[in-house]
Amino acid sequence: MIEADVTVIGGGPGGYVCAIRAGQLGLKTVLVESDKVGGECLNYGCIPSKSLITVSRLLDRIREAEKWGVTASGVTVDFAQMQRWKSEVVSKLVGGIEGLLRGNHVTVLKGEAQVKAKDLVSVELATGADDVRTKNIVIATGTRPSSLPGLEPDGSLVVGSKEALEMTSAPKRVLIVGGGAIGLEFASMLQKLGSGVTIVELMDQLMPGSDPEVVRVVQRKLESRGAKIYLKSKVVSLSKEDGEAKVSVETPEGPASLTFDRVLVSVGRKPRTEKLNLASLGVQTDQRGYVKTDNRMQTNVPGVYAIGDVRGPPLLAHKASKEGIVAAECIAGLPSAADWKVIPDAVFCDPEVASAGLTEAKAIEAGYQVKKSRFQFAALGRALSTGEPEGFVKVVSKADDGLVLGVQIVGPEASNLISEVALAIEMGATVEDIALTIHPHPTLPEGIMEASESAAGRPIHQLKT
Repeated sequence: MIEADVTVIGGGPGGYVCAIRAGQLGLKTVLVESDKVGGECLNYGCIPSKSLITVSRLLDRIREAEKWGVTASGVTVDFAQMQRWKSEVVSKLVGGIEGLLRGNHVTVLKGEAQVKAKDLVSVELATGADDVRTKNIVIATGTRPSSLPGLEPDGSLVVGSKEALEMTSAPKRVLIVGGGAIGLEFASMLQKLGSGVTIVELMDQLMPGSDPEVVRVVQRKLESRGAKIYLKSKVVSLSKEDGEAKVSVETPEGPASLTFDRVLVSVGRKPRTEKLNLASLGVQTDQRGYVKTDNRMQTNVPGVYAIGDVRGPPLLAHKASKEGIVAAECIAGLPSAADWKVIPDAVFCDPEVASAGLTEAKAIEAGYQVKKSRFQFAALGRALSTGEPEGFVKVVSKADDGLVLGVQIVGPEASNLISEVALAIEMGATVEDIALTIHPHPTLPEGIMEASESAAGRPIHQLKT
């Protein structure tokens, strides 16, 4: 029997961060992980996908370089080497996390956890089983991909994102079922690696819930490269013949019969709570199975906490990590809580998309009198000098006092630019505050300043409207 102050079930970006913080606070901590620390994000999602996206972007830039006076010939992608490099990146990060866990005196058990009681966790190890008597439990088991009837992944012709990241070549024709963030990242990447891309999305726009103006920029870029996009459409059947997928799609214009070499299904995720015995513990979940907690990450059962994706959307690694810190600190008796105003988001499609705070539509829905302002990257020196003029910065603010409610960015380095905005909103900044902040020239963040200057009523590099 192992004794613990806290047992964290799941070693993803929520779980391992929670365990590290708990160890720092002097709590005797056990972390249970059935696969590798770092979870889905590090091993099969965020990090490997961004590694492959980096390769595809580099290839694309090389092909574009002739217009800048740089000519290269015979450029190809060695997929085996690309995969080796991706694996090296992941391995380095996994090793770093393992070292941090050891350094903070966290006991790591590799196995499947079963919650026997709110103070007892049984772990099925390769060598048998260990029981952990624990004062607190943190559920950090994340989510797993959802599937559709008839589109269940087979690991070869029909795949999920995990299998798609192990590609040994770019499929000539690929169907992506689901036009959300993951689907669009794969669409942009595969296009650059040589695939013909088709996207089928059930809703009336890509990235449902995002600002339509932002999404249109991404859609135009995909279509300019040859992508076929079916909105308000769904796959009604799939048959496998001679190594190909014969797909029937129901569209607003009528049925379409299409053939593909690979089908990538990306239609959302569902909570991973098997074997946790939540019902027997009395832990409350919502209608979709996500664990309900308060802003201290505690469930309705004292001593049982939940963090990360298993709590529900937004399903983001950085949100999970912050929740893990809150849970650990609350268990240690600190007055911690989830009191942040915004959770920034970034999608690594082409061009990148990032958002923090309210979109224009959501701000209006919330009852605000809204002012919006935009600044195009095409008017920004740095964007032009790097050959990336597509997209814009959009600032949504209160019409009366200029308080920044939200910012959406579509364009180069949007994922890096959004953090300035998140800080501004957390600090209660107005458009005047951002406009008066000197931004170095020539840089991409100037777009945020320029959009804020327009919102404040004194644009410099665009005409006043």
